[in-house]
Amino acid sequence: MQIAKWGNSLAVRLPAELVRKLGLKEGDQIDLVKDGGRFKVQRQPRADEVLDGLRRFRGKLPAAERLTRDAAHER
Repeated sequence: MQIAKWGNSLAVRLPAELVRKLGLKEGDQIDLVKDGGRFKVQRQPRADEVLDGLRRFRGKLPAAERLTRDAAHER
C-alpha cells in the first residue's frame, strides 16, 4: 500500500483487490485494527445496514419492557 499526501494529512491507497473483497465504496468508513503483529482493515457498517438491523427488532420487546413517552418523562 502506498502512503500519499492529501492536503495536510496522509492517506493510504488501498489495492483494488482489497476494495472489492471488502465491498468498499467511496465515502465508506473503515477501521484499521491491530490483530497480533498484523493490521486488519474492517469496513464500518453503512447507515442503511444499521437501520436494517434495527428494523429486525421492531415490535419484539415484551410489552412489560416497552417504554412509553409518559414513562420516560416521569420523575
